Amino acid sequence: MIQANFQKVLEKIDLACAKVGRKKEDVQLVAVTKSVSIERIEKGIPLGLTHLGESRVQEAQKKKEFFQEKYPHLIWYLLGHLQSNKVNTAVQIFDCIESVDSIKLAIRINEKAQLCQRRQDCLMEIKVSEEPAKTGLAVEAIEGFLQTAQTLKNIRVRGILCMAPYFENKEESRRYFSKGKEMFLKYFSYFSPRECRPI
Repeated sequence: MIQANFQKVLEKIDLACAKVGRKKEDVQLVAVTKSVSIERIEKGIPLGLTHLGESRVQEAQKKKEFFQEKYPHLIWYLLGHLQSNKVNTAVQIFDCIESVDSIKLAIRINEKAQLCQRRQDCLMEIKVSEEPAKTGLAVEAIEGFLQTAQTLKNIRVRGILCMAPYFENKEESRRYFSKGKEMFLKYFSYFSPRECRPI
């Protein structure tokens, strides 16, 4: 079941890349393992699921502690809003924090990363819709955020995160992701999930 589903996702990635003329090697699949048991996650690792996304810091901590010795190559991503009181733990667990939505949070992550003597990879979360429930930087705040981020020596902004509203017809979400891509291309030098840097 897991293998069949994984293969279907890979096929969808191949088709999507072919449709827009991108290399499939530029796409990094991150398996969202929130609320997924350790046993089920472990079944996916031999198939190639090595990038794992969690949204609960304590749950991720337990899973990483379990997998660390046997699978030290796993890459851990924090998805969703990060509360300031959990920054210290998050910096020790995650390879990439995907939802940095304020300068205040970036500064706090930088401080904790400095104490841990590491450089924390992050994604800048931007708001591309008007939904009140959505978090993220306003488009007009992006430039100021990046200018400040470049002065913080212990974080590295590797790209952006944006969320479109939910639509029954997925085509309706394209304009929101197009806006996100426009912002990415404006502020980052080239499009590669693992290698991008702010300009």
